[in-house]
Amino acid sequence: MNPIKKLIINAAHSRLLRWLCRNWSWALLLVLVLVIRLFASNAARVEFYYSRTIYPIISGVFRGGLDWLPLSLGDVLYGLFVIYGISKIISLLKRVIAGSFPASHWKLVFRKVILFFLVVYVLFNLLWGLNYNRLGIGSQLDLSPTVVKREEIDILTVRLLNQANHYSSLVDASARELFHQKEKLFNTAQLEVQQAATRYPFLQANLGAVKPSLYSYLGNYLGFQGYYNPFTGEGQVNTTIPVFLRPFVATHEIAHQLGYAKESEANFVGFLICKEAKEPLFRYAAYLDMYLYAHGILYQVDSIRANQVKLQRSTQVQADILALKNFYLHYQTPIEELVMQGYDYFLQANEQPQGKQSYSQVLRWLMAWVRKEGWEAL
Repeated sequence: MNPIKKLIINAAHSRLLRWLCRNWSWALLLVLVLVIRLFASNAARVEFYYSRTIYPIISGVFRGGLDWLPLSLGDVLYGLFVIYGISKIISLLKRVIAGSFPASHWKLVFRKVILFFLVVYVLFNLLWGLNYNRLGIGSQLDLSPTVVKREEIDILTVRLLNQANHYSSLVDASARELFHQKEKLFNTAQLEVQQAATRYPFLQANLGAVKPSLYSYLGNYLGFQGYYNPFTGEGQVNTTIPVFLRPFVATHEIAHQLGYAKESEANFVGFLICKEAKEPLFRYAAYLDMYLYAHGILYQVDSIRANQVKLQRSTQVQADILALKNFYLHYQTPIEELVMQGYDYFLQANEQPQGKQSYSQVLRWLMAWVRKEGWEAL
């Protein structure tokens, strides 16, 4: 080899080695990011090695370790992080305004921000996020969701409404009042999951750590009914939303805990759980929620037919839908639109190109299931 070329290569290797020694945390994080992306590129590999092997252990440890805690540790940590972040930003702005923050320090701030996001990215994926890349419910039930035809969405909407009408008549005021009790709601949700697991064994798990969100009222202004915290394994439910929605939201968050990361799959798993439920309010919640999705799609393709179907709502279903509409109008703010836009980008970045519309993609799973099992299964 040419001596000069050899010298250059040796020098490059030496500089790289020194950089790795000085920046070992960066090197480790970048390697982990690369490994995660390579691992996530194969859905079958993620399904077998992570979602069915590693993740249940991680999730079980979180649920078992935090189930005893009555409040959401994840909410507390998020709150502390927001307070810390705001205080650091204020401190930085004060220094900038006072002229005591050298321009050369911006490079250090930028490095810290990037390092923080790399750490969050790695932890997010290792603790839960890799489930976005699994085979999921389609593999477990042998379903292949495709576009729902106009005729199918019509029939589906009517059948879902018929079921919602039926179960609304079985849920009296006392039953609704009973599920205003948070402990009753969460305990029943977990029992219903165990009941559904007798038919769908892949839902079997030691459950726990489903809790009311400390930020439920704030959530009304930000537009969320519940959320899953991947860093603590807790499922948070907004317990200020109308009671007839809470069972479906609770089972949706449990589905996230079970490793169904995509919103459409969590919705479908929540439906399967509630459909098997002994409690009529759980069945009503699922059918009403699915009906609202289906009716919205039907309205987009045939508004005249959608308005005809709307006339078939029972008095109770119509009253609940009106109550739901008024509830969201009461809390509607420009901030919600901004938050939902950010959430839309988050979903798109995590294998859900439809963004917020991913929730309504549950109808593809539902229709694929109906094609396989028959309309009577609905």
